[in-house]
Amino acid sequence: MKSLFDESTKSEVESRIYKLSNASSPAWGKMDVSQMVHHCQFPLKIALKKEHPAMKPSWLAKLFFKKAMYNDKPWKRNLPTHPKLKVVDSKVFEEEKQRLLELINEFSDKRTVSEWDPHPMFGKFTKDQWGKMQYKHLDHHLQQFNV
Repeated sequence: MKSLFDESTKSEVESRIYKLSNASSPAWGKMDVSQMVHHCQFPLKIALKKEHPAMKPSWLAKLFFKKAMYNDKPWKRNLPTHPKLKVVDSKVFEEEKQRLLELINEFSDKRTVSEWDPHPMFGKFTKDQWGKMQYKHLDHHLQQFNV
């Protein structure tokens, strides 16, 4: 599994984001491209302690879904999104894209940090798991928009 802590993987993700445009349309799902780019910021903000959504820790989530956050198996299309992470209002694409790229760089710059705060719903992740989870989430949504 690729990790956002790997420089070549980070570059690949950035290149894919630059291929998006305001006219990009999804292969599945309800979000438009601006909403998706905003949504992709949430996991990065959580990891960077910039976002503290009130998400209830769940033993079910930890037991059944935690490993799926960072393993090699792709996520299915149209998986439900936690209500706190849904984006339903309009967003300005270029602003959201720039913010996402900034957050990716900020997260990637933390590659030497060994201890990370627990995820609000899934609990403790290792540094390796955080890097893989961030890549997997971004990859899922970039595939959603065919990049």
